[in-house]
Amino acid sequence: MRDGGMTLLLLGNPNAGKSTLFNALTGGHARVGNWHGVTVTALEGEAFLGGEGVTVCDLPGVYAAEGLSMEERAACDYIEKHPEGVVCLVSEYSALPRTLALAAAVAKGRRAMLVLTKKRQFVRRGGRADEGALERLLGIPVFSSEGLSRRALREKVSSAMRRAALLRETVSLPKEAYAPAEFRLTKLDNFLLHPLAAMVTFAFLLVLAFFLTFSPYGPGGYLKGLIEELFEGKLYVLAENIPSPVLRSFVGDGLIKSLGGVLCFLPQIGMLFLSLTLLEESGLLSRLAFFSDGTLSRVGLSGRAVFSLLMGFGCTAAAILTTRGLDDKKMQRRVILCLPYLSCSAKLPVYLTLASSFFSDPFLAALLLYVLGAGLAFLALVLLGGEKPAPFVLEFAPLQLPDAKTTLKALCFQLKQFIIKLGTVILAFFVFSWLLSSFDFTFRLCGVEESMLASLCGGLKWLFAPIGMGDWRIAYAALSGLVAKENVAGTIELFFPAFPYGARSAFALAVFVLACSPCVSAIAASAREVGLPRALLYAALQTASALLLSYLVYFLMGAGFAIALPLVLIVILLLCFGRSLRAGIYRIRGKLAQKLHRRA
Repeated sequence: MRDGGMTLLLLGNPNAGKSTLFNALTGGHARVGNWHGVTVTALEGEAFLGGEGVTVCDLPGVYAAEGLSMEERAACDYIEKHPEGVVCLVSEYSALPRTLALAAAVAKGRRAMLVLTKKRQFVRRGGRADEGALERLLGIPVFSSEGLSRRALREKVSSAMRRAALLRETVSLPKEAYAPAEFRLTKLDNFLLHPLAAMVTFAFLLVLAFFLTFSPYGPGGYLKGLIEELFEGKLYVLAENIPSPVLRSFVGDGLIKSLGGVLCFLPQIGMLFLSLTLLEESGLLSRLAFFSDGTLSRVGLSGRAVFSLLMGFGCTAAAILTTRGLDDKKMQRRVILCLPYLSCSAKLPVYLTLASSFFSDPFLAALLLYVLGAGLAFLALVLLGGEKPAPFVLEFAPLQLPDAKTTLKALCFQLKQFIIKLGTVILAFFVFSWLLSSFDFTFRLCGVEESMLASLCGGLKWLFAPIGMGDWRIAYAALSGLVAKENVAGTIELFFPAFPYGARSAFALAVFVLACSPCVSAIAASAREVGLPRALLYAALQTASALLLSYLVYFLMGAGFAIALPLVLIVILLLCFGRSLRAGIYRIRGKLAQKLHRRA
């Protein structure tokens, strides 16, 4: 935060438009979405308003000054620690009474201003408001942000800040200037609130998203094929004509094969992020949270955890940060522990690289692995147990057609992040791997088995020998995923023209990648939330259990399948229902003790 400069604190209910305003003022890229809990910590940015620099703080959404969630408490604490800041109340027109009640508790006696959002939706539902009358009644600057360009919005905010600096009025709730819209459920809302209709709708959208992403007949698979043809059919052929053997190996194997083996999945990663963005922006995500609350409450979570769990399919590190929006630390730890089992976008290149070895149809292979990951996450939650959460209160985000500009901006940002990661961390790892696998300790160009990497990693060949791959190159590729999951696919492309092992081994390796520790950025995010020792313990346990799980899968796919599968199912059922049975017996004894006490 700037020393001695002005500070603008964006405060309001979740999903009011604070992050959108923050981005418009600062030119930043704070994540926005049509659901609560998108912002989970105070985000600071610099804006140039009215000829001077201003620190703009995007705070997590707050419903009440005595907020229950960690993100609400963090926002209120931040406000208290910065008494000199101008409080910018951001409110939807339809939620104005609630926002003013919050302002009376949090921003009382402070310099303040009010920015109103989502006017069109409010008017369409029959609402009416007079910003001028509101300003006179409240004694603070009031204006609507809808329809303003970025430049006009900055001018409005700058003018409002100057006027707010002269005022210290107590916010009160107006009556004559405000008329709330009558709330009516639309036909689509009524349809989606029917359990069967909602289940069918979400299942259809899920299958459609997977088909468009993974099927060779969908846009994701088609564009992937074009990029593969560009790298393997044209660029690699050109690299073969380089006269220098060292440079030819570096360009062809170190760059084109490795980077091309990961970059070709960019269209499918883009389709996956597009599906998640459309689900968020349309308002369907909050409906999914509502219907999943009953199931999640059985494993000690609330429907609010759906937002973090769904984010896990995009990026595990980002999903871990959103867990601050959960109700308590214990629930947060359980979600963080199960998130690595959900298949993030970085695992997608690995799945599709190995899929052709055990499934002719990549759509079915990817679907199987995603379902398996979700099943492992749910099993982890069952085994971890947990007390029944507090009652779940959820405000439905309005159903709407996703804004094309917002959706495209979010998609481009995610793709840019992937390309930046590919061009920095992953590229550096590929160059390092090529260097060690192409030269011996005298720096003479040699084959892989005579290289420095073979000498350093030869002992790793026993790690995956139980699943039919006693090969140090496989172990090195698998463990490289602990840095970044995309490394696994690129390293396999570097070492093997085609995956040389059978279906059982390929599927067991895919299961290891699915269940092992997340990448270093996710571990760092976990360390910020639960502490470094606990984060490292989680990572070690997940990697060890993933290795054992890959052995089990390989065994089950072999001759022992008919014998081992029933035993595994019985053990899982005993673990799951045994915990429920013990909890049930405890509750019954507790009720009986209470009855005896009352009789006495």
